[in-house]
Parts: sequence; C-alpha cells; structure tokens
Amino acid sequence: MNVDSLISAKWIVPVEPDDSLLEDHTLVIHEEKILDILPTDQALAKYSSADSCELTRHALIPGLVNSHTHAAMTLFRGLADDLPLMDWLNNHIWPAEQRWVDPRFVEDGTRLAVAEMLRGGTTCFADMYFFPDVTAEVVAAAGMRAVVGLIIIDFPTAWAHGADEYFAKGEEVHDNFKHNPLIRTAFAPHSPYMVSEQPLRKIGVLAEELDIPIHMHVHETEDEINQSLDNHGKRPLQRLQELDLLSQRLLAVHMTQLELEEFDLLNRYSVNVIHCPESNLKLASGFCPVQELQMAGINVALGTDGAASNNDLDMIGEMRSAALLGKGVAGSSSAVTAHAVLRMATLNGARALGWQDQIGSLVIGKQADVVAVDLSALETQPLYDPVSQLVYAAGRHQVSDVWVAGRRLLQERELLSVDQRQVLQSAQEWDLRLKEQ
Repeated sequence: MNVDSLISAKWIVPVEPDDSLLEDHTLVIHEEKILDILPTDQALAKYSSADSCELTRHALIPGLVNSHTHAAMTLFRGLADDLPLMDWLNNHIWPAEQRWVDPRFVEDGTRLAVAEMLRGGTTCFADMYFFPDVTAEVVAAAGMRAVVGLIIIDFPTAWAHGADEYFAKGEEVHDNFKHNPLIRTAFAPHSPYMVSEQPLRKIGVLAEELDIPIHMHVHETEDEINQSLDNHGKRPLQRLQELDLLSQRLLAVHMTQLELEEFDLLNRYSVNVIHCPESNLKLASGFCPVQELQMAGINVALGTDGAASNNDLDMIGEMRSAALLGKGVAGSSSAVTAHAVLRMATLNGARALGWQDQIGSLVIGKQADVVAVDLSALETQPLYDPVSQLVYAAGRHQVSDVWVAGRRLLQERELLSVDQRQVLQSAQEWDLRLKEQ
C-alpha cells in the first residue's frame, strides 16, 4: 500500500498506554493521520512511500503542547528581569505594552515564538494576548496548531476599549477561524483580579454556547489571594465557583497557592491546572503541588508562560524543571517521574485544550503531530532509558525533525514553513526600537 510517509525510528514513545516504549518501529502516516504503528521490518513489507525517513538514533514523541504562553511577548525577552511580579507588571511590562503593542508587534513577536517553539519540538500552544486574530494568522501560515485566547480585561487596551468590544472582537475571531483545523479559540480573561463579575458571568455563558475553554491566571501569588480576601471576602477559586466558572473548560494557570479543601473543589469540577514551573520560580510566585494534584486525579498540564518571564519557550527544559521541582516540593525522589512530565507536556495538555481526541499521543487514528529527538549526542550517552534521557539530559537543540498533521515543518534543524532569516532580522529591529524608549 502506498502511503504519504513512513517514519522509522530507534524508539517510539507513544505516551499512551502509560510508560510504553516501542523499539525499532515505524509510524505510517496517511492523509494527515497515523495510519499504523508496527515493527519496521513489517512496515517496510506492508507499506511504501516516496517520503521515507529513517531515524536510527532518534526517539519519536508526540508533538509537545505548551498549554500557557503569551507568544508575542518574545519581543520583551529580558526587558525587565529579576523584579517582583507586580513591579515587573506595573512599572515595566504594562507600560511597554501600552507603547508598543499593535498588530505589527504581535505578528513579529508571534512569528519569533513559532520559530522558537517548532525548533524545540512544540507543535501546539495555548496563547493569551492581544490581537488574537493576528496570532492565529501567523500560526496557521506556519502550519502549527494553537488555541488563541480571546482576551478580556476590565481596562482599555490597543485591542479593545471596553467589555462590549472585547466580546464582539473575540466572537469575530472565533467565527473567522472555527473551520480552520489548526486553530481553536478559548476565552482568556486575564485573572479574577483584572476582570469584574459581569464579564466573568458572561464568559461562563458564552463558553458553554461556543463550546470552548476558559484560559485564566488563577492563584498565581499570595498577593492575589490577599487582594481577593480584602475585596471580596473569599479566595479566588471560591469566587469563580460562585460565578459558575469552575468546570472541565477551565485552564487554571499557575495555581501556586492552594489549600487542602481546594483540591476537592478542583477534582469535583474537573478543572485543568496548567503548571509553569520556570516562570513561577523566576518571579518567586510560589510552588504548584503537582504530585498532590495528580494523586487527587486532577489533570495537570505544562506551560512555559511568556518569554518575558521565563525567558524561553523551551518545553524540554520545562519538563526537566517540572520533574525536579515536583520532587523537591513533594519531598520524594519518586514523585513527578519522567514519564509523568512527558505526559503533562503532551496528552495532558491536549486534554486541557479539548484536543485529546486528535493530538497528544502517538496512536492510530490521531493526527500525525510528531517530534524526533536525536539521542546519540554525547550529552545523552550512555543511554539506558530513552524517556529518562529525554527529560533529564536532552536539550531542545537535539530536536531534529517536526511534523504537524503529517506535514514536516522542521527538517534536520531547518525550518521549512518559517523564514528564519526574516524572523532574526525582525527581532533585531525590535531590539533597536525598544532600546530607544
């Protein structure tokens, strides 16, 4: 049988079933999907393809899912480091956004983010930023996947001037991209402290009507909790419960401040927790209790946050940080295992975004979002366990090839759908521009 492509590798890590590993197997890809997975000798006897790829030193993993970022903020990378969160936001990031953010900024910043993420093995991301229509266009043109956030904030910005305009523009973006297989949308109220009660209630109703997620920073810092107690007499999660916003649609980002009874609340409503370990560490926001959440049956996915507070979009590095920090927080070296964080970065992310039926694992019938990681480098030798080496020793520079829906977007470290020279030139121009402010 002639098929679109064959990818043979030393190892395939399908992610499901748990802890599974296939050696000397081949992925058979046809019409954007995984048609078959079988031992390489059997695959070559059964299938033929003009596009056959042999990766004898590589592990194939599902495309990584970055479940929380602000893509265009790559242009603010390193702009204001080593500051407390509210100082960083109020005195540096928000003023810079007021001055510089427009469609061109978002286009150039998102293209830089897309290039960086693809070179690091990320094939899908959940975004929260202004001009989501521009973000969606850039992502779709590159052949990547994204869930773009329909941002809602109480105050005027370059994107919208009031609640009515935020909702009208958001619904227009949703309508414009609802038939694009690579683009989905989510309501993205920034946080409980930056969106008032009436818009939050409306988000809950519209999210049900449009059948889309709600992507929000929640319980990020101790200050946020104290502010909510002062202003509302309750913690943010309790407030969101009373506003009917707790459900499996909710992507609760950060969640560093949790009390015991809130675990039951998250579990009861099937809320998704998005863990951003490196950003939380850099901003000293607190520690997400990943092991306890997982033991409570709560879906925990992984995100990088924006490059202004991380300062990279490296999901392989984020997996290592999540595993090491998770062990330290749990006080157990067997907590948050390599296989667990790989699942957080793939299938759990897909589940949080409502995309688990199509992406997040390498199984027959799913979309062929695939990443090849070369484990032959001296940094990953000797090699006893490919998944352990991937999480604890490998770097994103070892990602050699990336496919989304069966289309190769990275080949031997070269981007095929993004002009890398143009991206670099644009970033350097923004560097000079922002230095003049």
